[in-house]
Amino acid sequence: MSQFNAKHFQTHEAAREYLEALRWGNERVCPHCGSLNSFATKKAGIYRCREKECRKDFSVTTKSVMESSHIKLHIWLQAFYLMASSKKGVSSHQLHRALGVTYKTAWFLSHRIREAMRNGGLTSPMGGEGSVIEADETYFGPTAEPRVSKQRGDRPYKKGNRGPRNKRAIVSLVERGGSVRSFHVAVADAATVSTIVNANVHYESRLHTDESKLYTRVGADFATHETINHSAKEYARGDVTTNSVEGYFSIFKRGMKGVYQHCAEKHLHRYLSEYDFRYNHRVKLGYNDGERADLAIKGAAGKRLTYRQSH
Repeated sequence: MSQFNAKHFQTHEAAREYLEALRWGNERVCPHCGSLNSFATKKAGIYRCREKECRKDFSVTTKSVMESSHIKLHIWLQAFYLMASSKKGVSSHQLHRALGVTYKTAWFLSHRIREAMRNGGLTSPMGGEGSVIEADETYFGPTAEPRVSKQRGDRPYKKGNRGPRNKRAIVSLVERGGSVRSFHVAVADAATVSTIVNANVHYESRLHTDESKLYTRVGADFATHETINHSAKEYARGDVTTNSVEGYFSIFKRGMKGVYQHCAEKHLHRYLSEYDFRYNHRVKLGYNDGERADLAIKGAAGKRLTYRQSH
């Protein structure tokens, strides 16, 4: 494939050198103790820490999502590139065909790459003075266990449908022209939404939502809370709109329905991380496919996935 002409996509050794440059730069760091004092062993790519209290062997994949994998490193890099450059995602079946690996191996790769894309650790609040944050909730796929509304019980909604009662709830926050943060929650009620918005949005931001009463209480905590009335077919009033977060949901749902098709609820948060990552490093923000893949590879350090379920 033409996108894999670069040297680091061709051989295991070239990929290892590329990964070492990405992860360590000019200073090789022991992932066990953080020491910069190590030496190369007789086995290519294996180093030993000189610190007396450590003296452990390590490689560039130690303490990363690639640790203990028997997959060649250039295959890992090809998988990172494909997942980082596919706007709506790439299925494990497609990875299996494109990379010449088994479906089981492709599934293993894809979930660990999603973990690498996850934004771990503490992050600063989104927005600030003059910034617009759009907040909205959506529902996708059936819940693993049926949930009954405390208010409605098992009664249907208008027109006979049952609304979001047994669907997985997702809350997303989008900074206008910037990044997104998405959360899979057990239930999208006012208390849950308030907790997420207050924890992730700077209080001087302008909060834009639809007419949902979920945001009435939390909206009072921000510089302004402006709403758009979708039920009256209003989608923009001046610069008041939720089109950015709706656009994100559109990309997510098209990918989940058209590419992945099946996603167990226990894995939904990683699929959200994947879509968040690509959105936050999109072309409009100055990133190309190669840069996006490199950032995902850097995110692999310090993360592990050890389960072996097939779905």
